[in-house]
Amino acid sequence: MRTPIIAGNWKMNTTVTEAAELVKAMKKKLNSIPGTEKVLCPPFVSLITVRDLIKGTSIKLGAQNMFYERSGAYTGEISPVMLSGLCEFVILGHSERRAHFGDTDQMVNMKVQAALAMQLTPIICVGESLEQNEAGETIEVITRQVKAAFEGVDSPQGAVMAYEPIWAIGTGKAARGEQANAISGLIRSVVAQLFGDAIAQDMRIQYGGSVTSANVSEFISQPEIDGALVGGASLKAAEFLGIMEQTSKIKQAG
Repeated sequence: MRTPIIAGNWKMNTTVTEAAELVKAMKKKLNSIPGTEKVLCPPFVSLITVRDLIKGTSIKLGAQNMFYERSGAYTGEISPVMLSGLCEFVILGHSERRAHFGDTDQMVNMKVQAALAMQLTPIICVGESLEQNEAGETIEVITRQVKAAFEGVDSPQGAVMAYEPIWAIGTGKAARGEQANAISGLIRSVVAQLFGDAIAQDMRIQYGGSVTSANVSEFISQPEIDGALVGGASLKAAEFLGIMEQTSKIKQAG
């Protein structure tokens, strides 16, 4: 059975002080929730602070992005070497990176390879735009993005996939559970083509896109969905704890 994984992507929110307050508000209860992997992904400036606060708990730490080179004249970038030993996870290929910062499929692939080389676990995001969805191109787009992400990769080493339809991110308009489950199944089938069925069945796939404590059960109850990549709701302690508690309850019962 795949261990469910919930990751809170704080995006460009919280000062270092606010990040510390948010962790303190939910750390004790979050640590006690069984049967789930919990990952907090604060901004770069708060990684060390959050790491120190969650030390000794079951809570894991993730970064929101990274560059693919180990070092060099890349002003403003963070390398996998800098993250290694600091955090365990890194979000790659998020639609906001693709849309606002020009991350291409090739760049995402280079980041995936760089993360795996440094024993960082990538949370690899794929998803279609509203236009692509309405044009019936979802399957084509997702298949291309998954294959591109793993180009030249011998083993995914426990990588996590996240299906995040772009039209659902930050809009309050989430996909239906059945829709998200079908695309998660597609992702798993593409991974099976690349690495074999055993690895595909072990790979965890999250849903991301306007996930809240009110709708998370619709996704977590689906057989192909193993967790969620949570945006805005992860900035509210009670909301995030509610998502975690429901995930734990549903998956342990199933």
